[in-house]
Amino acid sequence: MTAREEEDTVQTILVVGGGYAGFYTAWKLEKKLRRNEARVVVVDPRPYMTYQPFLPEVLSGSVEARHAAVSLRRHLRRTKLIPGKVVAVDHEHRTAVVRPADGPEFAIGYDIIVVTAGAVTRKLAIPGVAEQAIGMKHVEEAVAIRDRLLTAFDRASALEPGPLRRKLLTVTFVGGGFSGVEGFGELLSLGTSLMRTYPELDPAELDFHLVEARDRILPEVTDGPGRWVVRSLEKRGAHVHLNAQVVSATDGHVVLSTGEEFDSDLIVWTVGNAANPMVRSHTDLPIDERGMLVVRADLRVGTESEPVPDAWGAGDDAAVPDLAADQPGAFTVPNAQNAVRQGKLLAKNIVATLRGRKAKQYVHHSLGTVATLGLGRGIFQYRRIVIKGLAAWLMHRGYHVLAVPSWERKIRVLAIWLTAFVFGRDIVSLVSVQDPRQAFRTDGEPGEPSLRLEHAHRA
Repeated sequence: MTAREEEDTVQTILVVGGGYAGFYTAWKLEKKLRRNEARVVVVDPRPYMTYQPFLPEVLSGSVEARHAAVSLRRHLRRTKLIPGKVVAVDHEHRTAVVRPADGPEFAIGYDIIVVTAGAVTRKLAIPGVAEQAIGMKHVEEAVAIRDRLLTAFDRASALEPGPLRRKLLTVTFVGGGFSGVEGFGELLSLGTSLMRTYPELDPAELDFHLVEARDRILPEVTDGPGRWVVRSLEKRGAHVHLNAQVVSATDGHVVLSTGEEFDSDLIVWTVGNAANPMVRSHTDLPIDERGMLVVRADLRVGTESEPVPDAWGAGDDAAVPDLAADQPGAFTVPNAQNAVRQGKLLAKNIVATLRGRKAKQYVHHSLGTVATLGLGRGIFQYRRIVIKGLAAWLMHRGYHVLAVPSWERKIRVLAIWLTAFVFGRDIVSLVSVQDPRQAFRTDGEPGEPSLRLEHAHRA
């Protein structure tokens, strides 16, 4: 048998998406599959897995942007990686359609499919949001937010006090969930510390707004710790708007449902997740009323009475039953804790079924909730145990340096933390990388001055 014929007889496991669940599924499959037992193919438009718990610290410069990204090619050495996006799945014929960055769409066949495409940022049809806001789901967005704030300080320092300067120093986060509060706290910490290096600016001009539609923030913690977080942010000069919604953000002019209005140069959108469009509308796999993949407790697609052969799902696009919850019918929370553990179990279950063994059900009891609120500030809750301040912040850092995959990433993150502890944050903005050809296009073109030199000399 030739190598090509041997390859054709090997089953193909197609992993749709290289995020948490997809990355860990492929990573563990590489370690558990025997030679020629099956081959693994991962399709994802990005060449890396984003370690999202580090994104708030990327905002503040406490973690280098590249250290929050785990290279797929570096760690998935025996997996075939296809840069592109799966836009349709026809499971009846074991075929998926891939849309690459360049070139026409093409079909790929498989024997077993793992759907870990992840959720997408939930957008609302609010005037100005699509044009003004930045999401906070990817490394590129976190870098852009940080650079925008640093550049705003530079621009504001050259202006006289007034409306434009106030707008440049005003930041708005929409969404009081986990990522929104962490990002808000970290960026507030950066903005406050920057004031020491800009004597031209008045600290009172720095204006941070957190807008949440519900009557509380951080639904992952109980009411008491949630109220403490609000008080902590307000003591640091932030404005927390509860029971408020953004009704307009045209040209950066933010209008809230409470009647409050203000201009904001930087608007960050963190209102939660929506169903993945491919899963919701372009697959013959079963979905629920929310557009989520219907998944059993053992991570097979389908129900207990009607499982779908050779189809598995996990992560933010899957409605995984939460067997550890007190109330029946609950689903696992779409967070990193669950996605990582689901990916690991999914790999074990696939290997088990390939070898004729029974798949295990996913049961995970929460390890608690820990959040960073800025340098040296945090909150941790496990049942009735609540830890606040520096101790919780250290717990946050300790947990995530252990949780980020690979020793290479752990060491890099520790190194940047130690460097920042000694020398402080790096406050250089590289916003020009978002348009690298601008200098090439405009250098040597001074433009027409609006103020003549003779007038300036008289002044």
